[in-house]
Amino acid sequence: MIEQVIADSEAAALAHLPCGHFHANAAWLTPWAMTCNLLRATGVLTSAFHAKATTATLRTHLVQVSARIARSAPRITLHLPYNWPWQHTWTYLFGTVHGPPGPA
Repeated sequence: MIEQVIADSEAAALAHLPCGHFHANAAWLTPWAMTCNLLRATGVLTSAFHAKATTATLRTHLVQVSARIARSAPRITLHLPYNWPWQHTWTYLFGTVHGPPGPA
């Protein structure tokens, strides 16, 4: 798992390192760390396949969704693409994250 994270990071934001300036490196490293952690948590919440998937796969399957947003009063409806192969996975993730609160 560690090797996969390192390979993903070198193919993404950390490809811009090392810069000659410490603050420029920190500006790339901080958002990369937050994004990496959020994508890993998203993959784990979604399915066993996505828990082990690369960052590029997570972006393709769960983040880059060509959906249409419709508003009706206080309700927001997201219309996902028809016959999209990851529709059930995405709706499961959405329901898990936005579901009713659990027992305290």
